[in-house]
Amino acid sequence: MLEGIQITEAQVAEFGMTWGVGGFIVFMLFIIASLAKESKAGKFGTFILFFVLAFGILGFVAKNVIQWVLKL
Repeated sequence: MLEGIQITEAQVAEFGMTWGVGGFIVFMLFIIASLAKESKAGKFGTFILFFVLAFGILGFVAKNVIQWVLKL
């Protein structure tokens, strides 16, 4: 049934880097929200938590956007 489908290592890696890491990023955002709620951080504290802890996510997204724009 699947004899005609050829999946390369590059395709698996691309899938993992887009959907796998994307799913992990969403999971990390839920963890940050849970941390803010359990610590009763308030609005400003929650903002600081999201800003500081999610700053690395911004770098990953920016890298992908730059690659897409420059078609690398």
